[in-house]
Amino acid sequence: MRQILAVAAGLVVLAASACSAPTPPRTAALPATPTGPATLPAPTGAYPVGTTALYLKDASRPDPWNLDVDARELKVTLWYPTKQRDGKRAPYMTPKESELAMRRYGIAGVPDDTLSKTRTNAIEDAEPTGRRLPLVVLSPGFTNPMSTLTSLAEDLASRGYVVAGIDHTYESYATAFPDGRVAECLACDSDTDPGFGTGVVQGRAADVSFVLDQLPSKWNGSDRIDRSRIAMAGQSIGGAGSVAAMLRDSRVRAGIDMDGTTYARIPKSGLSRPFMFLGSPQHAPGGGDTSWERDWKLLTGWKRWIVLSGAEHQSFTDGPLLAGALGISPVSGVLPAARSAELTRTYVAAFLDQHLKSKRQPLLEGPSSRHPEVTFCPATCGPPTGRPRS
Repeated sequence: MRQILAVAAGLVVLAASACSAPTPPRTAALPATPTGPATLPAPTGAYPVGTTALYLKDASRPDPWNLDVDARELKVTLWYPTKQRDGKRAPYMTPKESELAMRRYGIAGVPDDTLSKTRTNAIEDAEPTGRRLPLVVLSPGFTNPMSTLTSLAEDLASRGYVVAGIDHTYESYATAFPDGRVAECLACDSDTDPGFGTGVVQGRAADVSFVLDQLPSKWNGSDRIDRSRIAMAGQSIGGAGSVAAMLRDSRVRAGIDMDGTTYARIPKSGLSRPFMFLGSPQHAPGGGDTSWERDWKLLTGWKRWIVLSGAEHQSFTDGPLLAGALGISPVSGVLPAARSAELTRTYVAAFLDQHLKSKRQPLLEGPSSRHPEVTFCPATCGPPTGRPRS
């Protein structure tokens, strides 16, 4: 059965969830009155945020999903520091992307364009500022558009990072191109094939390398990037793609996997660059996914394995922040939306500050009374309890 019940701090949707650790089904919350368009939390850094989109075509390889085209097309959304505080806020997604996503998620009772009305913080096409800025590549989960990591991307940009978020074409429910085409999820028909996850992360690693190759010539703000300081983070299969990208491309100096089962096999010689697992209780030792335990032994450099109590698979995305707009009540026992966003932003930024900006982060050295939901594994955490499987 390709669809399972997925819960994201109250955002209860039917989502194709291949390539992710199993999430225990939970009882859906009762419908609530939609609150109107969602507003993403304000970035916490010192800089206003600008954003722009690039559309790239890799003629050196065919698309792995669309056999009728001979090149791989990608949409890349950039977020970056700017001095500009006024201007048009960037759209969260197009109305058509919202319509297709809502249909595939099985959400009814609210207008089809609801997600496209989400209020963001970034100024569209603002002039970038800063110099020698570190670069962070972001990759979303399977079926999710890149927009579902917007809150994290905006926050990182406000802290002085350039963020390049990749929409991996045909792997999400909808990707809109400027000529009016909308690429739907062709990969969704293949997600039960043997070796599917391995193939996806290999393709994503190739996408990342291509984007790193193209940025200098395709974005007029690329001279502000310090290309010796590049990291990658992703959620679900996007997090698994971080491992694959690091194994393929030495330009990626550090990586983060947010709640994603890993597929790229680390060689016995190990991976010596910094890496952090950040996940839900199903990724604790003895939990539903064993790939982190396998790979932990092969991470030979600086590493952390952090589990957030009360987190669900989508807690590391914007999903919980959108629940009210969709008329969905929070689920008891799940991290509140604002708190899951705060913790994700805080620990991702701490990791990047330490490894791309050489700023020591005591937060990463052990438990904190300010963040009691955070457990450092494997030494101080055990398998998840109290959540029956079905």
